[in-house]
Amino acid sequence: MFSVNKISMRQQLLVGILMPVLLLVGLNAWSLYEEALNASDVAYDRSLLASAKTISEQLDVEGYDEAAKIRALVPYAATEAFEADNQSRLYYKVSHLNGTIVSGFADMPSWKGQIPAKPAYAALVDFYNDRYQNEDVRVATLLQPVVSDKGRAMAVIQVAETLELRQSLARELLVGTLWRQALLLAIIALVVVAVVQRATQPVRELSEHLENRSEHDLAPLSFADAPQEIQPLIQATNHVMQKLQSLLAQQKGFVRDAAHQLRTPLTVLKLQVQSAQRGDLNSEQALHDIGLTIDRATQLVNQMLALAKVEQLSASSQTVITDFAVVAREVALELAPLMAERNLDFEISTEPSKVQAPDWMLRELTRNVLDNAIRHSPLQGRLKLSIASLDGRVILNLRDEGPGLSVDLQARLFQPFSAGDTRHGSGLGLSICLGIVQSLNGEIKLTNEPMPGANSGLNCEVQFKRAAET
Repeated sequence: MFSVNKISMRQQLLVGILMPVLLLVGLNAWSLYEEALNASDVAYDRSLLASAKTISEQLDVEGYDEAAKIRALVPYAATEAFEADNQSRLYYKVSHLNGTIVSGFADMPSWKGQIPAKPAYAALVDFYNDRYQNEDVRVATLLQPVVSDKGRAMAVIQVAETLELRQSLARELLVGTLWRQALLLAIIALVVVAVVQRATQPVRELSEHLENRSEHDLAPLSFADAPQEIQPLIQATNHVMQKLQSLLAQQKGFVRDAAHQLRTPLTVLKLQVQSAQRGDLNSEQALHDIGLTIDRATQLVNQMLALAKVEQLSASSQTVITDFAVVAREVALELAPLMAERNLDFEISTEPSKVQAPDWMLRELTRNVLDNAIRHSPLQGRLKLSIASLDGRVILNLRDEGPGLSVDLQARLFQPFSAGDTRHGSGLGLSICLGIVQSLNGEIKLTNEPMPGANSGLNCEVQFKRAAET
């Protein structure tokens, strides 16, 4: 089922193409920001290391090893030179290896890391991120030997810098790149819109052509110049139009023939009424003739409705299992008065035979073939109906002792209004039977096969595929 609320093909193409591009741009922007931060770390870590080495040059020591005492004279100018545009702040701390504070910000977190096995610089330095005074900072910890004439010791020099300058640099790189990517995305969007607009132009032209067509115009669409992708759609549309054209032709022919057939009984009925009014016949005979004419017209109308119902419902995919034998016996019982009126010797033989078909279709089929056989059987003739299963098929055989079929009648017998004797039928019965059998994927055939001891006769054989037992 198609929903009118779904987005159009153009929208689907635009979303399908632009969304992945937009997603890739977003991932690229995030990756670029991370790379920019890493690049700024590499650049500014060198400054942190320089600050730490500058501080180490201001250290002095008295004593050796555990007894050594480090002294520091670090002026503000030692760190001020590394603060850029007041965008970041520097903090430092000098301590012994055992944690004893020498100088700087005593509340700075102590170093708990270790020197990398392969440091990036020719120094015993460790770079890491930390928190100080509720701010994110980048810290460089330098292990610096301090040697003088009076002693020797190992100093731990920590220099921390806030991240404003690094983040600002990363944002500048990101914004500059995003502007270029936004421009690229806009160009891609314009190109995609133009390409999609051009690619879907044949579809819009086809839609407009069909919209402007007359409701009576069912001529095939030309697809010689159409893109390869929509040629199957045009071919399918032409196929539907062909089927509609065929259906309309059948309906027009049916209506034309039906009007012609109904005109006859109505004309006869009018003449009979006029004759009765003039007194040409006594009232009893006139009413009897009028009744017969009405009966024939009623039968014609009922058969026309049955044929229309078969055509409308033959494409139904509903699965219904019906016992053909039960239906046949019920229909034979309904038509028993007609058999008694003609004093027919009727014989019926059935066995359970289930077929995949609606009950009403099998009932209409059986009623038509049996009624036809009754009307064409001679008085006191024999009539035999049998239903049996053989090799996965259900076979109905109906044999009578009627006059059989002429060669000319055999060629047109299943056509509407092709009765052998128009005085006893409208010619729709076998057409209805053929429509039912074809809609159920069965077979029907009429052959001149006299029964034993008879000079003439007709055999009607109907075959269906036997339904699987459930």
